[in-house]
This record gives sequence, C-alpha cells and structure tokens, in this order.
Amino acid sequence: MWIYEKKLEFPVKIKKKDPALAKLILTQYGGPNGELGAALRYLSQRYSMITPDSKAALTDIGIR
Repeated sequence: MWIYEKKLEFPVKIKKKDPALAKLILTQYGGPNGELGAALRYLSQRYSMITPDSKAALTDIGIR
C-alpha cells in the first residue's frame, strides 16, 4: 500500500513567465525525440529480447 502526497521535491519560485522556454521544455519531454519517447521505445523493445538479462536492462533504462 502507498500514500500519494502531492508536493514538489524542491520548492519552485517563478520570477517571470517565459513561454519560449516552457515550449522548449515541453518538447524535450513529450516530443518525438524527447525523454518520454525514448523511454517508451526502450520499454517496447524489451518484448523482443531473448535473454532475461537483456529484458531487465531495457526495463531499468526505460523506467529511470
């Protein structure tokens, strides 16, 4: 069982809005060449691996 606490790990203080930087950050996480895309590719490729060690390696890379 786990408890979900909706709080940030570090406090965030935004001094001014920067829409251009926000757009860049979003494309890095969610774009086709971003972190999310890479993680999903690792996780989907693990199903074609033959050995359990290689499956475990791709799983570890994909979830971290």
